[in-house]
Amino acid sequence: MEKKETKKGKVMVKGKNKYIRFDWAAKYMLRSKADFVIFEGLINVLIGEKIEIVELLESESNQVNKDDKFNRVDIKAKDSQGRIIIVEIQQSRELDYLQRMLYGVAKTITEHMGRGKSYENVKKVYSINILYFDLGEGADYLYHGQTTLIGVHTKDTLQLTQHEQDDLHVVTPEDVFPEYFVIRVNEFNQLAVTPLEEWLEYLKDEYIRPDTKVPGLMEARERLEYLRMSEEERRVYDNYLDTLVRDTDVMKTKLLEAEIQGHKKGLAEGRAEGRAEGRAEGRAEGRAEGRAEGRAEGRAEGRAEGRAEGRAEERLANAKALLDNGIPLEMIIKSLHLTDDETAMLRP
Repeated sequence: MEKKETKKGKVMVKGKNKYIRFDWAAKYMLRSKADFVIFEGLINVLIGEKIEIVELLESESNQVNKDDKFNRVDIKAKDSQGRIIIVEIQQSRELDYLQRMLYGVAKTITEHMGRGKSYENVKKVYSINILYFDLGEGADYLYHGQTTLIGVHTKDTLQLTQHEQDDLHVVTPEDVFPEYFVIRVNEFNQLAVTPLEEWLEYLKDEYIRPDTKVPGLMEARERLEYLRMSEEERRVYDNYLDTLVRDTDVMKTKLLEAEIQGHKKGLAEGRAEGRAEGRAEGRAEGRAEGRAEGRAEGRAEGRAEGRAEGRAEERLANAKALLDNGIPLEMIIKSLHLTDDETAMLRP
């Protein structure tokens, strides 16, 4: 296998050894107990603790057909301590993704609580989100969130008594509350040195080092090599990759065309209305306050108001164009910061 060093030190790989994308493998291949070690490896390097998965729990998204657009994958597993790990792999952008993360954790807790059981049966949930789009703004490729109870005035961290620890079978409040990991795959662009970085290298480039010793990746090299697939499996997998590329390009093209169309329409309408209203208001005020002074003030105010209304018209035209191209209304409202009045004009 041939490797080529780039300017940033990232290793690009050439040669015959190609590995199957993790999202595909997770959804359609790694479903047996013998494959749990691959999932365990990824989870171990993230949470810094060796875990043992005892079963994969049923997930709705894993029942979806292979040809679904904007495919997402959920892995829901339970470890030997009864904790639940959700791994979600998301290809396409969703503006409300953070809310969906929260909902997924809340739903998981209630689903596995059981009616009539006491709250001591609530299990800790880890939410691991592998994203192939840019969520938010930040310089890092990995973000971690956890609830810690800190004194408002004293700044100390709330601890449990020994009796509470024995009764609840946890050491700290942090052992109860969910933890979130957000992996922004596209932001990883460096030479892989640590086990976590080697996992990111595989998630982004489908490359696994021949001499890797990283948990999970050693087993993945044997299980997920492209050339080990049958001819029919390779055909279906290659079609999946083509679909991902095509759907991504279609979404980008729709957004670009809608923005261009809306900009042109809004600019033309804004100029026309701005000129008409500016002249009318300038004449009216000019007659009342004096022709000379009115002309000057009317033109100035008319131009300012005309520009403002022109921008509003342009924004509304953009929104209509995006809506016509199939972009969800809630996404348009958040992206263009529409007012309630403007939103009402878009609703059927």
